[in-house]
Amino acid sequence: MTTTHGAPGSTAVGAITGVLFDFSGTLLRIEPAESWLRASLATFHAAPGTAPCPLTDAEIASFAAALEQAGALPGGHAPAAVPDALAALWELRDRDARHHRALFTGLARHVPLPHPEVYDPPGAAPSLYDVLYARHMTPDAWQPYPDAAEVLSDLHRRGIPTGLLSNIGWDLRPVLRAHGLDRHLTACVLSFEHTLQKPDPRLFTLACRELGVAPPHVLMVGDDRTADGGATAVGCAYFPVDPLPVHRRPEGLRPVLELVD
Repeated sequence: MTTTHGAPGSTAVGAITGVLFDFSGTLLRIEPAESWLRASLATFHAAPGTAPCPLTDAEIASFAAALEQAGALPGGHAPAAVPDALAALWELRDRDARHHRALFTGLARHVPLPHPEVYDPPGAAPSLYDVLYARHMTPDAWQPYPDAAEVLSDLHRRGIPTGLLSNIGWDLRPVLRAHGLDRHLTACVLSFEHTLQKPDPRLFTLACRELGVAPPHVLMVGDDRTADGGATAVGCAYFPVDPLPVHRRPEGLRPVLELVD
């Protein structure tokens, strides 16, 4: 178990009275790229007047792997290389909803579409790229870690305020509600709503204020040691988790209960 504290004046672990959690890779994880693509294809071809899917299973698997390599799935793997034309958007992606959408649809568009005459029609008709982006914002695209609800519920029962602090370009509250996780949260701070991104200290300070707990008494839990670990700059403690598939991390959040015991 590793807990990192901030500057002088930060508290001992036993004095923690509030907890902030990251979203993606911490409380929930995005579905695999192939599942994302298959669900998006099903939605695309469900539209009235749309022809049946012309892709073979092998083509779907290959296309999904290419999209994953390009980093086109938000919440998934980072791009192997960010195209020069998208480099500025990559840095700002979580400060504005338009930037977020432009970046990830742009990354997807660097992967050539099979059957572009079907999947990228001219005019106002939605392309598969649009459907892919929309899919990742649905509750079905996200799976909570097995211990997420248990840990949030236990902290709530103890009277420990808990909040969510996420670098993200869209409103994830419907996802939390669909999975029953919102009921335990005192605060929900999303980067794009404040035009700030972790590890900006101002965002952590704001989140602690929303939580109602001073930073030296707050534990930040997250999978990104740079972004989430930036909480130590304002005096918070930090507990890292690994963004593994949910079946490989059944108890990654449970140590938090010991840290606030």
